[in-house]
Parts: sequence; C-alpha cells; structure tokens
Amino acid sequence: MRDIFVTGVVFASLFFILREPYIGVLVWSWLGYMNPHRLAWGFAYDFPFAEIVAVTTLVALFASKESKRIPWTRESVLLLIFVMWMFFTTFFAVIPEAAWFKWDKVWKVQLFIFITLVLINDPKRLDLLIWVIALSLGFYGVKGGIFTITTGGAHNVLGPQGTLIGTNGEIGTALNMTIPLMRYLQLKTEKWWIRHGLMAAMILTPFAVVGTHSRGAFLGLAAVLLMLFLKTRKKVMLSIVLGLTVYSALSFMPEEWKARMHTIETYEEDASAMGRIEAWKFAIEVANERPIVGGGFEITAGRHRAAHSIYFQMLGEHGYVGLGLFLLLGITTWMSASWIRRKVNKDPDARWMGDLAAMIQVALVGYAVGGAFISQAYFDLFYHLIAVVVILKVLVLQRLAGKEQEKPVEWGGALTRTSRLGKGV
Repeated sequence: MRDIFVTGVVFASLFFILREPYIGVLVWSWLGYMNPHRLAWGFAYDFPFAEIVAVTTLVALFASKESKRIPWTRESVLLLIFVMWMFFTTFFAVIPEAAWFKWDKVWKVQLFIFITLVLINDPKRLDLLIWVIALSLGFYGVKGGIFTITTGGAHNVLGPQGTLIGTNGEIGTALNMTIPLMRYLQLKTEKWWIRHGLMAAMILTPFAVVGTHSRGAFLGLAAVLLMLFLKTRKKVMLSIVLGLTVYSALSFMPEEWKARMHTIETYEEDASAMGRIEAWKFAIEVANERPIVGGGFEITAGRHRAAHSIYFQMLGEHGYVGLGLFLLLGITTWMSASWIRRKVNKDPDARWMGDLAAMIQVALVGYAVGGAFISQAYFDLFYHLIAVVVILKVLVLQRLAGKEQEKPVEWGGALTRTSRLGKGV
C-alpha cells in the first residue's frame, strides 16, 4: 500500500511540475529528506523517483518562461568552484571506481542546489521549501520522539537504511539542523494551531536526538539549544520549554545511555571513539602525502568504514584545498546571514528574513558540531542552507534597491547591479 501511495503522489506531481517547475524542487526535496520510498517494502524501495522528478523539472524549466539565471553571489561562486574542485580531484582518486560512483551521486545533488537557486526566487516559494524540509525531517523527529518516550530510550532512533540519515549520528545531526527551521516557521505563522503543532514537534525532536544514543548528536543538540537562546526572538518561553524537555529526556534515559554519554569525557577508554581517532589520523596521512588533491572520494573505504568527521572526510578526499573551500563556504554563509540580519533589523516587514537568517546560523552550528563525528560532508541540507542564504541575500538587495527607487534588480544580476548596496557580501 505504501508503495502505491508514494508512486501515485510522485507521478501525480509530474503534471504540476511541468506547469510550475519550482514544484519539482519541492518534490525532489521531499524525496531527498524524508525518503518516503524507503519506508515501503516493495517495488518503490529502490525506484528512481528522484531521477524522474529531476529530469521532469529540467524539461519544465527549459520549456518555461521562468528566468534561467543563477544569482551569482560570493557563496554561489564558491560553491561552483568547490564542485569543480571535487570533480578535478576525482581524476586522481586512489580508488577510481568507487570515487566516480560517488561523484555521480554528488554532482546530481549539487545540480539541484543550483536549480534551487534559479527557481526558488520569491518569498512564497522560499517558505514552501523551508516547510517541505522541516516537515520531511520533522517527521522523524516526531516519530523518533514518540518512540523514545514509549520505549524508555532503550532502543536507538535511526533513519531509513541506505540514506544520508540512516545511522544514529546522521539522523541526530539532521534533526538538530531541523529544530531551528521549525522555530523560524513558528515565528512566521499567524495561526495558533500551527504554532502549537510546531512547538509539539520541537519538544519531541530533542527526545528523538537523545534517543539516537549518538554522542556527537547529543553535543550538537546542546550547541543548537544554546544558539537558539542567543539568536531567536521571544526566547524566554522557548528556552523554558526546551530546557524542561531536555531535562526530562535526560532523566528517564536508561543507565546504558548515561554510561555511553560519559565516554565523551573518557574517550581514550572507548573503542568506538578510538576508532574515530584512527580514521582521522588516516585522513591526515593521506592529505600529507597528497596535500593538493587528497585521495579522492571514498579513500577511507580501503582502510576504515568511514571518515567519522565531515572535516577529515574533506581533508582526506579532497586535500587541504578541498577542506579550505568547504570551510570557507560555511564561514561566508554565516557572514552573509549576519549581513542579512543587520540590513533588515529595523524593517518590520522584512523581519522574517532576519529570523530565517538567524535560524540558518543555528542550523549551521548544529551541522558543524554534530558533523565533527560523522561522515556527512555531502549532506544535501548543508548546501540547501547555503542556497537559502543566497536567495535571502538577493531578496534583501532587491528590497534595498526598491527603497532607494532604483531599477528593480534582475535575479541573475543582483550583486552586479547593486554593488554599492551589497558591498562586502
């Protein structure tokens, strides 16, 4: 039944995608984050739904009158350079077959990130994208939270097998990145029942994160909650509710969980933690031998099961250059989010942009902390958040240009035609 339902929804959506190409971005995101086909057990499990939606979206885009310009900002230029660098290093990969197989997955995701930049070009579409992401991953937050409560935290919360959120650390980090997106939507909506529903999801999701039994996700949750307190508006009530939530979650978790979390302080006595350190040392060895290009995708497959860190994964696979570009993407995205917040700080009608920029910063912190312990350097959501900041930046520049009675900014040339407004961004 699930197979039929997912198949019916996806194929029905193709008609709407052909009429409105941006719907393809929403459907692709739903498939990529929720992975509904992986919740089925029949023919839909391995069916190439994402590829079908992607091809349909591309056909619809080129056949439509939609603008086909990419907004070139500091981040989008850096992202393109980064993608080209990964392509370049693949030619020098130590394990060519595995590297090219991985590259085939990575470039398709990155292509859709750029399609997002083209098609998600107004506030309504941007909000729809955030809703799709938050609901898709939030499904696992609510489901996992209920599971943790009803089982007393005795079993691990996991994502769908064979996906980028399949392991406990991966789903935990993804959920940490989703909590601030829920908060943004809660601040934006005016309907009380939606606000209360989102609050319920934000209460259950930390239970799910704790229920993953992932130490990295637990540290990421602590960082996210701290940043939420620092970055969000109307923080007092939220802080009280989430504080009580985490306290409750920690109180009823079993002794086995508490013992596992205690190994954060005594990592040298834990075999799993020491295995991570060995994987990190291996990544450094590869980078020292091949500092420019690294060992290529999947270099750790020959010796370790995973790199166990987004940073050492980048270092080992794409060298110091790749790691530098990866870090620069995160830093510049953070800086642009801060710029957006400053520009709309005194504009009540644009306050939502500042809220979204702030919550993206919180999500980035969740990724930076949780990602230090998992091999999730190519997780779609990180790159989608970069795209959202680029879109927000263009919308802010358009607003500033309109206020100064300048000619409206075209989507693809936003920064070149308003350079004096966007200086330094």
